[in-house]
Amino acid sequence: MAVVLVGQTELWTTKLKLQRYAAIRQRIDMYCVLPHLDRAECEKYIRSHLDYSGCQQELFTEKAIDEIYRSSTGIPRLINRICEKALMYAFQQNKRLVDDHMIRYVTEHEMLEVRE
Repeated sequence: MAVVLVGQTELWTTKLKLQRYAAIRQRIDMYCVLPHLDRAECEKYIRSHLDYSGCQQELFTEKAIDEIYRSSTGIPRLINRICEKALMYAFQQNKRLVDDHMIRYVTEHEMLEVRE
């Protein structure tokens, strides 16, 4: 039987380090950590998602991508959430291009975990 255990790094650093979970820890054959993306990887990540969706136009300015990277610290899950909320906000404002001001607005007003 194989079990795939997926979770936050806190699972490893808090729970699995406890003595009572030593048997589970000893049975882990592979341990992978998805590192934070750098600025260039963040841009490539966003563009690959847009390409995959069939989007042929630019939706984010360079400054917006800078702000997405700064706000997300390169965490893919946060990049996704910031982009999704920014695109929704742009649609509501009838804007075709997301700029850095919109990203700041979204992260300040819509995303609790980015502010913490």
